[in-house]
Amino acid sequence: MTKEISLEHVWVEFGEFTAVQKANLNIAGGEFFSFLGPSGCGKTTLLRCISGFQEPTRGVVRIGGKDMKGVGPNKRPTALIFQNLALFPLRSIADNIAFPLEVRGVDKKTRRKRADELLELIALPGQGDKKVSELSGGQKQRVAIARALAVEPDILLLDEPLSALDLKLRQHMRSELRAIQKQVGLTFIYITHDQGEALTMSDRIAVMNKGKVEQIGNGRTIYDHPTSSFVASFVGENNVLDGTVLTNDGKMMTIDAGLGAAFKIENHPAGGPALAPGDVCQLFVRPEALRLAKDDSGLNQFESKFVSEEFEGNMRHIVLDAKGKKLKLSLINNGSNAISADTPVKLDFAPNLGIALKPGELASA
Repeated sequence: MTKEISLEHVWVEFGEFTAVQKANLNIAGGEFFSFLGPSGCGKTTLLRCISGFQEPTRGVVRIGGKDMKGVGPNKRPTALIFQNLALFPLRSIADNIAFPLEVRGVDKKTRRKRADELLELIALPGQGDKKVSELSGGQKQRVAIARALAVEPDILLLDEPLSALDLKLRQHMRSELRAIQKQVGLTFIYITHDQGEALTMSDRIAVMNKGKVEQIGNGRTIYDHPTSSFVASFVGENNVLDGTVLTNDGKMMTIDAGLGAAFKIENHPAGGPALAPGDVCQLFVRPEALRLAKDDSGLNQFESKFVSEEFEGNMRHIVLDAKGKKLKLSLINNGSNAISADTPVKLDFAPNLGIALKPGELASA
């Protein structure tokens, strides 16, 4: 059975700079686990700690319950796929895949047999004698995965492996990577700044910011029930309104955002620290939750005047004047007509589709 990984109070410091601080998490054997965050947040540093290329300044990395301190990369049950893939252009595809076995002294016949087995796995049967230059970007990615699997690791580490591919190919490779992971049953630990990749492929996600793990959960939990302002604003589009809590009975709270009538918001069990009456807060409403109202029947409705719009196909980014406040809000394009300047506009959203959190750092645009 593939081994579990645990990080216990892991810190990584480079002089006065702290790259990772107090990381605590467990990754189950056979799990597809992603570290998600902006550039410089510490996610690749944690991957290097797991692979053995970086020793923690403090804390413990365990694989299969064993402390990895002093255990080099070549002695760990891991294989790492780099961002640039690092394939050998003058070698055949089969030789690329079998290279780790060649290093270990495995005979040529056995190496070729294993390469052919892996070519079947990555849906490139009979392609072993081709050169790397004859492959598409997605095929090169699959060859890099096959090479990493050649030594039969327990854990496959992937450092933003799809970043060099175009959008359509990245989307296609997400499905292929997930299918390969399920087929081989290994633990995949994936590094990405792309929310779509993390949400689509992962069993669980650790969202990171400035060296800290902000939240760990499955994709739906991370998206629907963020526990910090950073997670709410980094994972997917979100509209944020500043407000003050008026009441909170444990199930429902009312919030004054200075837009007219108070908003009613359901308390979510994973919604971060509790908010008490009088607390300032940030209210998050996803674009798909916010709608242009056709009548007065909607809940959490507020009135405004339309100022301008940035049209983005599937999204509408509209600027409004609400009670003298300038608001820029994002909505899903549902095919409704364009709006003229100074036209009165009503918007509303359901109480269960808003999230109220204590004020915190927002992800930069």
